[in-house]
Amino acid sequence: MTSDSRSAAPAGEGADFSDIEAQKEVAELEQHNVAAETAGTRRDMRPLWRWVVFGVGLALSLFHLYTGYFGTFPGLQQRSFHLALGLGMVFLLYPHSPQETRRQRWYGWGLTAGGIAAIVYIIVEGIADWYVLAPAAAVLALVQASRYVPLRPMGVPAADVVLALLGMGSGLYLFVFYEDIVRTQGIIEPDQVAVGTVGILLVLVAAQRTLGAALVVLSGLMVAYAFYGPFLPGFLHHSGYSIDRIVVELFVGTEGVFGTPLGISSTFIFLFLVFAAMLTRTGMERFFTDLALGLTGGATGGTAKVGIVTSAFSGTITGSSVANTVSNGAFTIPMMKRSGYPANYAGAVEAASSTGGQIAPPIMGAAAFIMIEFTGIPYLQILQAAIIPAVLFFVAQFVVVHYDAKRMGIRGMPRSVLPNVRLLMATRGYLLVPIIGLFALLSVGYSPIFSAMGAIGLTVAVNLLTQIVMFVLRRWRGMEDRLTLWTLLDGLVDAARVALPIIMACAAAGMIAGVITLTGLGQKLSDGLVGLAENILAPGVQVVTFDVFPATTVLLVCTLVLTMLACLILGIGVPTTANYVITATLAAPAIMAILEPGVEENTVAVLLMAHMFVYYFGVMADITPPVCLAAYAASGISGGNPLRTGGHAVRIAISGFLVPYMFVFSPELLLQDVTWITGTWAVATSLLGVWLVGLAVVGFVNTRLHWSLRLLVAAAGLAMLHSGWESDLFGLVVGGAVLGWQFRAGRGAGSDRSEVPAVP
Repeated sequence: MTSDSRSAAPAGEGADFSDIEAQKEVAELEQHNVAAETAGTRRDMRPLWRWVVFGVGLALSLFHLYTGYFGTFPGLQQRSFHLALGLGMVFLLYPHSPQETRRQRWYGWGLTAGGIAAIVYIIVEGIADWYVLAPAAAVLALVQASRYVPLRPMGVPAADVVLALLGMGSGLYLFVFYEDIVRTQGIIEPDQVAVGTVGILLVLVAAQRTLGAALVVLSGLMVAYAFYGPFLPGFLHHSGYSIDRIVVELFVGTEGVFGTPLGISSTFIFLFLVFAAMLTRTGMERFFTDLALGLTGGATGGTAKVGIVTSAFSGTITGSSVANTVSNGAFTIPMMKRSGYPANYAGAVEAASSTGGQIAPPIMGAAAFIMIEFTGIPYLQILQAAIIPAVLFFVAQFVVVHYDAKRMGIRGMPRSVLPNVRLLMATRGYLLVPIIGLFALLSVGYSPIFSAMGAIGLTVAVNLLTQIVMFVLRRWRGMEDRLTLWTLLDGLVDAARVALPIIMACAAAGMIAGVITLTGLGQKLSDGLVGLAENILAPGVQVVTFDVFPATTVLLVCTLVLTMLACLILGIGVPTTANYVITATLAAPAIMAILEPGVEENTVAVLLMAHMFVYYFGVMADITPPVCLAAYAASGISGGNPLRTGGHAVRIAISGFLVPYMFVFSPELLLQDVTWITGTWAVATSLLGVWLVGLAVVGFVNTRLHWSLRLLVAAAGLAMLHSGWESDLFGLVVGGAVLGWQFRAGRGAGSDRSEVPAVP
């Protein structure tokens, strides 16, 4: 059977790899490097520009290593240098969006016309002075020149080179003249407004190139809201601010572009990305791939399980569902299709697992670090809270994939071509030492910056020590993943390349957060969300109390549902990091207001429940139809239907939509207010709970489950996710009875798939 015919095999028949094909798949997956495959970047750059990008990226990484070791600069200086070099790299690496169709060209010219109209309106109304208009017109002209002026010295448009220089200049202006800016704080200086105008516009253009239009549109609307507030009705009304004041607030200070999100990006996030890049260069990514292949590749539905593990690891490095889906899916999706999975299902597995990488510690798509500043909770405590929900997410995925594979008759890869786990741990288990060291440093109370620097140093030291040992054993020349000076420098540059979308997302999100703070919109929307939830309640709804905290159950559920919808809607094209910043500012306070009404300082448990809730649904937006970006990316590789791929991804990642509700009602799942006994019991019962929910989703164990039994199993699983001995007892009894009966029926009737529809 050819590989083409195998990829098209009916779901119920299954398919097998030959040893040669499986060996090829394993080799390709082992060579995969996520960090080196930045999606959407220029591929036709000449050597000169490649060396320029290399130099700028290396300078950015060395700057962060320097400040990580010797101490960070004052906030505005640290962040402005970080953004300056990031903007320079973006305009050299990322081209403008292609306008291949007539509709795209009309859209591009429409935006240009809108920009020109805005400038003309400002001139006519006398709203702004020349030091705003001239820079704005110049940036607009350069953006259009990069599209239409055919001047490309050595492969890069001349206009993009100028934009890169302007981006670096706008950031370095704040870095160099930091003392003057601090001394004149509160005074509007024309030169500062001019630089700020250029900087704000370039952040928006760079965000569009790296992340798409949605975040740019939202940021633009928020800036317009800051100006047009006096003309708006109701709770949106505010006194309004001049353009000069808006520019100064958003760029010349630490409340807008250079706010908390970019502050976190310029300290914690970047160093952890350097750590991840060093791990990749020393063989950690290949080690995890081999470990995933050895542990799960030969099991039922092994190719999908390998995809889950590898994508989870890659996702926590890249911090982007779409980027991970594109880079990792290029290998895992064809592998799943060749083993017998339909195109839609293969794409869904990759999309769901790549999305889940953002909730997996230690990096968590950068959100863990931003959560530090928003909540004041130590990094280690945030990681502890994130562990159990992340485990539940991936366990549920494994359950759904496993029983779907049984239902479809898909077997694993030949074990003869898979790595031996014991041999792997014996020969390369030392690669885990830096990760263990990172958690050890955090556990004894060191800061995330110190811990990241220590982990980076430990990674290099372990690799050099291994080289010495291999040299003594005369195996040095055959050693893979040797950390040489070149690979070390290349890894530092890769860290900078991976950081670019995060830098732009944090800068644009900071702009949104700055407007929210400036206008007081956050408190208004938070109060409005609670009021809307109260209006949903029917008259006469009785107040119920929880055992853990007093609240109105129905009011809390309504608020959570509205918050979930807000997060999913904001997730339409808005990166997870920016989504979290916005919802943490707008929606999280509403949840906390209900959990602990009238309390000025919320407890750690309440802060974690609210912020983890909004973050989870910001992540889940990437696979939720109709605008499911990760599913669209996966379907582009699989050849499937994007909406069907998104539907399957939601089904596979079902725990991601349930667990956030559960940990709001059961803080034990976040390891809050628990002892060793209660914590262990909560983990055990929740694992059983997601297993039962997964079985209910699939509707197949050894035989088909009737819909009524599926409902019972789902109820039992949800009951076990909720803390309390009564709900746990109900789940155990009901789930055990249904499954016991089902297993007994399966032994008597055999494996019945006849009534189970194939996955489309």
